[in-house]
Amino acid sequence: MAPPPTLPTGSTQAAQFAAQFLNQALSQRGPSSLPYSEDVKWLIRNHLVSLVETFPSLHPKSSLFTHNDGRSATLLQADGTFPIVFSGIVYNIPCVIWLPEPYPRSPPLVYLNPTRDMVIKPNHPHVDRSGLVHVPYLRSWIFPSANLVDLVRSLSHLFGLDPPLFTRQAPSPSPSPSQTPTPNPSVRPQPVTSAASPSNSYGGRMFPPPPQPTPPVAAEDPAEVFRRNAIGKLVGMVHEDMAELRRAREAEMDGLCSVQAELKRREEELSRGLQEMTEEKETLEQQLQMVLMNTDVIEGWVRENEMKRRREIDIDDVFVPADDLSKQMAECTAADLAAEDTVYALDKAVQDGAIPFDTYLKSVRMLSREQFFHRALSARVRAAQVQAQVASMAARAPQYG
Repeated sequence: MAPPPTLPTGSTQAAQFAAQFLNQALSQRGPSSLPYSEDVKWLIRNHLVSLVETFPSLHPKSSLFTHNDGRSATLLQADGTFPIVFSGIVYNIPCVIWLPEPYPRSPPLVYLNPTRDMVIKPNHPHVDRSGLVHVPYLRSWIFPSANLVDLVRSLSHLFGLDPPLFTRQAPSPSPSPSQTPTPNPSVRPQPVTSAASPSNSYGGRMFPPPPQPTPPVAAEDPAEVFRRNAIGKLVGMVHEDMAELRRAREAEMDGLCSVQAELKRREEELSRGLQEMTEEKETLEQQLQMVLMNTDVIEGWVRENEMKRRREIDIDDVFVPADDLSKQMAECTAADLAAEDTVYALDKAVQDGAIPFDTYLKSVRMLSREQFFHRALSARVRAAQVQAQVASMAARAPQYG
């Protein structure tokens, strides 16, 4: 793996400028705000600032990005070059690192940005014809441990083993080793604004496919070649293990999310049950207060009547009529029944010969006259009661209308 580039004297100032730009860009609100989640904006800022501190030749920008489905969005990017070491010489690879909307939970999009005198190596294992980069680090991207600095270091190492860009061959007898690697780093690539064709700035020119240059094998140490291949294989195995670990952790997280959802559902059920029990408790307390009040009333009535029972009670005072008409009705009915009982007793007495017949007739005639008056008065009282009930019902009718 290529060592990190030596920071120039202005790297700290570049990092400060990058931090100021990111603070302003990520703090915007409204239609012009960047489409990133609020909870990860600070992490995105730290990723880009760390990237600029480690690789000062990469600069954060915001530009319009067009997805494969035609959608466009203003996204952050890191535009510039990063170093690789090939055959003991340091070269700079121009690239653009786009941060899509779900970043950093999803990996960034890395495109090579070749200049007009550079071509992408055909059939490269990590770069397709459009310049899109596919490396194990991107395939095994794990949030939140993955970051841009480690990504660029991985790219620097892999591209140092197999450079993806070569200088377009000029008509000459044979390429020299100095013409084989990547172009002059002083040439700055143009910003890329399309995911489907990230190198549109130079893709319009048709270049004849140059023959793949072969590094001078005779000048390389076989042990060094074996070491690089072994390191590349180990790196690939590590990334595969990381991808497997990521899948296992994602499955575990899915299970934990299911358990969390079930616990939340049970929490809601318990909250509803607790609320219902609290309401029922309040209702029972109100009913208990009513029962206690009624108990006090009944106990007071019992005490009052116990005192009356101890004294001599008049049977006529036990039941008190509700109103004057009821009292008058009770008196008339009592007199009517008393006359009826007296006539019955006189009938028994005359049958037994206890009283003379003429006395019986005189008494029955007098009792019948009194009974007639009492019954007539009872009829008048009953009519007055009916009239009073009708008037009471008529007075209550507007309340229910």
